[in-house]
Amino acid sequence: MNVLFVKEVLIDEVANIVSRAFSRERIFRDRQDPLAHPDDYLYDQYRFSREGIIYLQQLLGRHIANQTERSAALTGVQTLCIGLRFFATGTFLYAVSDAENICKSTVCRAIRRVYLALKRYVSVFIRFPGHAEVDIIKEGFYAMAGIPNVLGVVDCTQIPIKAPPGPHEGDYINTRAFYSINVQMICDSTCVITNIEAKWPGAVLDDRIFNESSLCAKFEQVCSPTGHYDGILLGDTDYTCRTFFMTPYPDPSPGPQAHFNASLAKTRSKIVTTLGQLRGRFQCLNGLRVVPDRACDITVACAVLHNIATIRKESTPPVCQPPDDDIESLYLDEPDGQAVRDRIAAQYFG
Repeated sequence: MNVLFVKEVLIDEVANIVSRAFSRERIFRDRQDPLAHPDDYLYDQYRFSREGIIYLQQLLGRHIANQTERSAALTGVQTLCIGLRFFATGTFLYAVSDAENICKSTVCRAIRRVYLALKRYVSVFIRFPGHAEVDIIKEGFYAMAGIPNVLGVVDCTQIPIKAPPGPHEGDYINTRAFYSINVQMICDSTCVITNIEAKWPGAVLDDRIFNESSLCAKFEQVCSPTGHYDGILLGDTDYTCRTFFMTPYPDPSPGPQAHFNASLAKTRSKIVTTLGQLRGRFQCLNGLRVVPDRACDITVACAVLHNIATIRKESTPPVCQPPDDDIESLYLDEPDGQAVRDRIAAQYFG
C-alpha cells in the first residue's frame, strides 16, 4: 500500500492555519490624557486640580517615568494619576484598572512607583516644628484658645490593613478587634502635618509610640540649655503629662483647671480636623488591603500629598471623622509636668 506523501509546503500551510486560529491580535488601548478633563472631574478622581497634577508631575517625574517608550509605556502623568486615583478612592486594583483602561499588574507597579517617589520627599514637606517661623506657629495656636508656647498637637490614628502573615499577626489587632497600623501625627494650626510616625502595629499604645520616637528624645533635651525645641506639645489623656507635653486634668476643679481643659480640647481639635481631612481626601486610608510595610509607605505618601494640597490651597474635602479607639485613659502625670501645667493654668486661665 502506498503512503501518501505530504509535501513540506502543505505542512507549512497547516501550521499557518493553526497559528492564526490560536493567536490574538495585539490591541493598543486608548489611554486618554487625564489632564484633558475639567478641574471638577480631576479633583473628584485625583484630589488635585490640573495645576496641582502638573506640579506633582514636575516634582516626581524623574522618579516615576518609564525608562522606555516601547509597548505604549505609560507617561509620567498617567502613572501619577493612577496612583492618585488609588489614594483618592481606595478601591480594588481591578477597579482602578478598569477606570484607567490598563491591566491590573501595570496599575500595581504604577501605584508602587508613586508612593515610593513621594516617600523621598518626606523631609521636605513634613518637618517639625513646621515650615513657618516658630513664633508664627506659636501665635497661631495661642490665637485659638489662649494656650501659650504650643508647637504642635499630637494624636494617633488606626489605619485598617489586611491580616499580615507571620508570627506577629496578633500585634496588629487593635482594641477595636481589627488589623491595623497605629500612626502618630503632629500638626500645626493650619492643619499641615509636621511629624509622622508610621511603623507601629495597631496594638501598640499611643504613649509608647511617642516615648520611643526621635522627637521625644529631642524634646527631653529641652530641659537643658542645649535642648532642641523651646515649646510644648498638646495631647489627650492617652499620653503622659510631661514638662513639654500637656494633657488635660483628670478631675479638673472649677476655675483655672476647667478653663485649661476646655482650651486644650479646643486647640487639640486641630489634629482631629487634620486627620479627618486626610482620611476624607484619601479614602484608601479607611482600609488598605496590603501588608504592614506597604501600608506604612502609603500612609506616609498620603501625608506628603495632604501637605502639598494644603500648602497649595487645593479644595478641602469633607472631613471624615475617625472612629474612637476605645483606649482607656492613662492619666500618667509626671510631677514636673504637672507643675508646668499648674503654672500655665494659673497664669493664663486664673
